[in-house]
Parts: sequence; C-alpha cells; structure tokens
Amino acid sequence: MKKQPKRFDMYRQANKPKWYLKIVEFVGAPFYMWFNKGHVKTEKSVKKMKGPYLILASHASFMDFAQIVCGLMPRTTGWVMSVEEMRRGNWLMYGIGGMPKRKFTHDIVTAKHVMRYIKTLKHTCTIFPEARFSLAGVNERLDDALGKLCKHLKVPVVLFKANGNFLNSPQWKKRPYKRIRQEAEISLLLTVEDLQSMTADEVQAKIEKAFERDEYRWQVEKGYHIKCKTRAEGLHRILYKCPACGQEFKMKTEGIKLWCDDCGATWEMDTLSRLNGVNTEAGFSHVPDWYNWERVEVRKEVQAGTYHFEDDVRVEDYYSTEIGFINVGDAHVVHDKNGFTFMGTVDGKPFTLNKPVSSMYSVHIEYDFLGRGDAFDIATETTSYFMFLKTAENYLTKMHFAQEELYDYYVRK
Repeated sequence: MKKQPKRFDMYRQANKPKWYLKIVEFVGAPFYMWFNKGHVKTEKSVKKMKGPYLILASHASFMDFAQIVCGLMPRTTGWVMSVEEMRRGNWLMYGIGGMPKRKFTHDIVTAKHVMRYIKTLKHTCTIFPEARFSLAGVNERLDDALGKLCKHLKVPVVLFKANGNFLNSPQWKKRPYKRIRQEAEISLLLTVEDLQSMTADEVQAKIEKAFERDEYRWQVEKGYHIKCKTRAEGLHRILYKCPACGQEFKMKTEGIKLWCDDCGATWEMDTLSRLNGVNTEAGFSHVPDWYNWERVEVRKEVQAGTYHFEDDVRVEDYYSTEIGFINVGDAHVVHDKNGFTFMGTVDGKPFTLNKPVSSMYSVHIEYDFLGRGDAFDIATETTSYFMFLKTAENYLTKMHFAQEELYDYYVRK
C-alpha cells in the first residue's frame, strides 16, 4: 500500500538563515533593487542596535524583501510568511529563516515561533502585520493583538515603510512593472523603555498610526510620473462599483481608460495616477477615495442586514510543500452575517464548514491566483483551502470589505 504523504507541519521550528543563502541574498537583493529603481534608508539608531529586534513591515510587492535585506546588511532577519509561500521549497523558505502563518486565524503557533526566534535564537524577525499585499496603495487592517505581542517580546520594534512598491506592481495588475522610483525607510518605532511604559492598547495605536500611508498621494507630492501605456489596466479589480450609475461589477479597463459597461461613464488615468472624467463629473480623482467610498457602501449593506453573497467554488487544498495544491472537490459558499458557510463534496465525502464572522477579522483574496482564477483562502486547524469562484466575476474586493465590516459590526463594536 502506498504511504500517505504527510501534511504541512506548522510546528516545525525555524532556523537562522543559512550562510550560503545569506550570500545569495546579499548579492541578489542589491542587483534587484538597482534594476527596479529600489532605494532604502536605515536610521543610524537601527544600525547601532546590538541585540535582536522585531521588524514590522508594510507589504506591497516583492521589492519589500529586497529593501529589508539591503537595509539590514550585514545583519539578517527571519521572516513570517504565508503558509502557501512554502510551496517554493522547505529547503529555501526554512533556509532563509521562514516561519509559516495561516492568514487571519487566531492560532498562537506562529507567535510561539516568533518568540522562540527572538528570545532563544537571539535573531531579528520580520512580520508583515497587514498579512497581505496592499490592494489600493493604502494601509490595510492590523491584528488587534499586535500590541500585546510587542510588549511580550520585550525587544525594540523597528518600522519598515515603503512608497512606490505598490505603484510599481499593483496587485490588480502586477505586470508589466510601471518603472517608478521606490523608496523605503527603516526606523526605530518603539524602544524597550517605550514598551515598558505603554499599555498594549497604546502600543497598538502607535503601530497603526505609523502604518498609515497613501502611495497615490505620495506620487503626486513627489511628482513621479508613470508613463506606462497600460497603467489603468486591471484597476476595475478594486474599483468595481460605478459612482455614476451605482452598478457593481460592470467596470472595465484597457490602456489608460476605466469605464462602466452599464452607463458608459468613462475616466482616464494620467501619468500621476489621477482619474479624470471623460464624459462624466461623477467619480473620484484619487483612487483611494473611490476605494474607501466602496467600503462605506458595503458598510451600509452590513448595517442594514442586507449583505449576502453566494456562489459555487472549486476547492483546492494546500496539502504540503512537496505536493502543493490539490483539487479536492466543489462546494457552494454563502457569505453573510453568519460568516462563510460551505456545503459540498470534498475528497469524495460530504463537506460542511462554517467560519463564523468572529473567527476572521479579514479574508485573504488573490486576483487570478497562480493563473487559475480569482480565489480566497479559508484556514482550518490542519490546512488552508483555496476557494476559486466559479461564476461570480470580480467579486473579491467587495468580499474583502464585507468580511471586515461584518467583523466590525458584529464583533469589534
């Protein structure tokens, strides 16, 4: 009988970065930075620190990793990373100091890995606390327990903050690169003395304030022009609702144009990423303003009790690094005030799963994940299911808003 392969082991302990992979990082990261207009500045106070510290980093593209590596050299860091990133190989991801995390879950496994890495291995660790790439060039939500973790670790907290990384490769259209200058800074955010004198809530508030950013506003202030002729393509992924007629999921993009297929309202994106109405005065010039308006519209649905979504999904199981993703079945999903509810057939057996609103303060979404379609992932204690929407078109951004607003309305508030 063929031996059943083991599932991914969330409890495997992390290593310090391997010496030979340090060399690869130290050679590859500066070259990647130079080729893609990346820059980073590190405060002297950070360079002078002797012991380990915790790095809290904004997250917008792969450039983040290269900038952190270059900003810390000759020191190195371990990395908290999404469990599916381990598909690139255990030898590589554990070799660079990787620690797996299932996104938007309340497990303490990863927190224990971080504590061991800093307190026992005495090595710096980097966390991307937004737990996703930025969707609209602005800060995303942070876990409410981040302040408690920082106080418990009792080491300095360092901030990595970047601008331009998102604009160069936005999640709604990663390629081609937009060829814009990317600037990052590594600075001391909290000393050990600060952590001792502040409450966990005060630490949390300071971190959330430090993470506030708006890359579109930064671009205008800097005067950095994007001359890519397809700079608006894919923008309908996040700007899915027409402010002229109110229709959802009818927005389309091509070249530098964004338009509504229902009413015909059209906008053009200029080289400073501002949207200008062609045949309408409706809408927003500033992309984050449009994005935030959509969130408010979803909030109204949640508060009125009318938010409801359902569709059929293809279920893929991230089994392990060696096996990767497996197509395990199909299900019907309902998303409402009860959270995510799935019913279907998985692994040839009846499949029922409910993730209540209280279990997830947000949801991880991926536009055309690995070229296989729009997906969102749902984590259980043993695996991460990637749910690929079968019929709903361009729904992910609204789902992302809805889960956060549901959590705010029924749990946080």
